[in-house]
Amino acid sequence: MADQQAAEIFVRHIPQARECARDNRDALIRGVRYLVREAGMEQLLDIGCGLPTQQNTHQVAQEINPAVRVAYVDHDPMVRVHGEALLAANESTTLVTADLRDPEGILAHPDIRSFIDFDRPVGLMVIGMIMQISDDEGPDEILETLMDALPSGSHLFITSWPDTGHPAQRALSDACIETLGNGWIRPVTSLRAHFLDLDLVAPGLEYLARWFPEDPDTPVRALSDLEPHERTQMAGIARKP
Repeated sequence: MADQQAAEIFVRHIPQARECARDNRDALIRGVRYLVREAGMEQLLDIGCGLPTQQNTHQVAQEINPAVRVAYVDHDPMVRVHGEALLAANESTTLVTADLRDPEGILAHPDIRSFIDFDRPVGLMVIGMIMQISDDEGPDEILETLMDALPSGSHLFITSWPDTGHPAQRALSDACIETLGNGWIRPVTSLRAHFLDLDLVAPGLEYLARWFPEDPDTPVRALSDLEPHERTQMAGIARKP
């Protein structure tokens, strides 16, 4: 489906679709800053990166610590074509073509094995992706396989779509299913289960507009004051003890 046609479908279902995408990107930036500045991550594994765009993971991370190494993973061959040009001059990044549905393949990929030191903590990022994995495909099992391979001190950073009964949540899901064939909202309890009982850092699993991990005491708007599109996505970061 052409990008323009897909965009029109999204806007038909949820007029604030572009704001949803921007909110997710802003949350990625805040999460990466926490992982690098507060959690001290020097290695990031970003699965489903969807390059290129502005303020990619490596740009945000390396602005804080130029030594941070970022491994990007995406299943779309076109991402690799465009990403290689973007990353050509950056020796602290790599990009591989692999699918989140095959976590063993990601972990065994020679470019990942040679780039990531699995004896040192890793920040695993699954941003705007886990909702594309159906329940039958075992999203929690996929995440568990990945986190089991990472040492103590590693972090898991996820954004996903809650189902609390708000119409905008269903609208975003319907748009994604119509365009991509996937994109499922899930109860908040299911989103929490994605974190595999690891310890969530403050402020926990929260709507993006209320999620500030570097400053969890930031005054935030009440849930009742959020715009409809601001009720469609949540984020969280958990630490592996």
